[in-house]
Amino acid sequence: MTPRDQGVGAISTAAGVLVFLVFLLGAVQLLFGLYASSTVTAVANDAVQRAAVEGAPAHAVIEEDARAALGQVGDAADFTWAVDDADGDGRDDTIVLRVVAVPPRFVPRSLGEGLGFGVIDRTVRARLEEPQP
Repeated sequence: MTPRDQGVGAISTAAGVLVFLVFLLGAVQLLFGLYASSTVTAVANDAVQRAAVEGAPAHAVIEEDARAALGQVGDAADFTWAVDDADGDGRDDTIVLRVVAVPPRFVPRSLGEGLGFGVIDRTVRARLEEPQP
């Protein structure tokens, strides 16, 4: 090796390591995003089903349990409860829960927003249980 050739591979090696780390962080972000998305969906479904039964606890109690199940993501999540008339008979017969959460980030926001790594927004519904005669 001549003195002129020394250090030639340092730049390409550094660029290769950088590209590898970007792909690695992208994969980690994708996995965390998918996990957070499915967890938020499952917890929201459980919460709205729990609220729809007769004699259910207050929404604040159910929401507190849901936040605990979501862990750190649940601390900043936004829960919005509503009732709806799904069949148009004039009586509210459906409970609606909208959960908006932000999963943890491993890549810069500028890279992640276009790839679906943004906010998780789920709306779930359940029919209210009617008392038996």
